[in-house]
Amino acid sequence: METSQFAAILGLAFVAAWIGFGFGEAVLCLLGAGLAYGAALVARGEVDLGEMQDRLRPSAGAPRRSARARVR
Repeated sequence: METSQFAAILGLAFVAAWIGFGFGEAVLCLLGAGLAYGAALVARGEVDLGEMQDRLRPSAGAPRRSARARVR
């Protein structure tokens, strides 16, 4: 299945959920589908959570920025 076909099916499912359940519930369905997709990527080993944590953590040599803004 090509990306454009997948996007079309996802859009159709979102609109069907919107009509059937309402906008808020449709957004929750979309969020749940995204979380399930992410979990599947982790389970297949395509996403390394350890590597993602290393990218988000500041490096030891980088200067730390103060949470408080300095006013001159």
